[in-house]
Amino acid sequence: MSDDARKSARMGVLAMIGACLIWGLSPLYYRLLSHVAPADILAHRTFWSMIFFVIVLALQRRLPVLGAALRDRGQILWLLLAAIMISINWFLFIYAIQIDRVTETSLGYYIFPLVSVLLGMVIFGEKLSAVQWLAVALACVAVATLTLGLGKAPLISLVLATTFGVYGVLKKRVSTGPVVSVTAEVCVIAPLSLTWLVFFAQTGMPDTRTLALLIFSGPITAVPLILFSFAARRVRLATLGLLQYMNPTIQFLLAAAVLGEPMGLAHAVAFPLIWLALAIYSWSAISQGRAERNASASAATVGTG
Repeated sequence: MSDDARKSARMGVLAMIGACLIWGLSPLYYRLLSHVAPADILAHRTFWSMIFFVIVLALQRRLPVLGAALRDRGQILWLLLAAIMISINWFLFIYAIQIDRVTETSLGYYIFPLVSVLLGMVIFGEKLSAVQWLAVALACVAVATLTLGLGKAPLISLVLATTFGVYGVLKKRVSTGPVVSVTAEVCVIAPLSLTWLVFFAQTGMPDTRTLALLIFSGPITAVPLILFSFAARRVRLATLGLLQYMNPTIQFLLAAAVLGEPMGLAHAVAFPLIWLALAIYSWSAISQGRAERNASASAATVGTG
């Protein structure tokens, strides 16, 4: 690997760490808005995210790409469905923070990669290896443990993981890049957000501090996604996947050490099971990626021989 490639990869890793830090620490930000109804926060987040993204694309002179995406009849349905999924995910995340369930949001984003594996099997017919089945089985045992220990299923975790997983499936149908596609999604849903804020908002006219915090929901949503997009072009997918676990880990530590959420025996059993499942899944993904690279290198050697 050349020095330029190493520097690019390092920059990608730093960008991904920055994105995960923002995502992981975001519960502290939304706690500052605990006096605002979750639906109102969601509406502001959608609107101000749209404004921020449009400014970024304008500075990059990529607004014509956004316009083309919004005019593409073959894409608009997928954009709308993706917007609905991410809106449900955002709303539930905000709601969970307000009711002191950050532990469940953490679990949801831990489960998400394994839900994606299952969705890939069901929707795209992808085959799961024995190791991947073991990881999924351990995750199921962890969820069952929490359900029995708490007396109810961790619905917030399951819905967060599922909506984000379905969102990922829908994104495969969208041909534009991540920043343009998310901008298109918030543009599609923005009229509904504005309608909510004008006619149905429960909070009323916010004070100056609250309005400033709500406006900040734009960059706090957009910046980590831009960093993620930057990292995805420079870092191997296996590394990217491992770094993403920083987000739920930070959320878990926040819930346990800062926010004082109760941790019982069920959590003490379930979370190590999830961590073991993710370690097995990650090892499988890394091994598979290494095998594919070795096969490609061997094929290239034979082709030039």
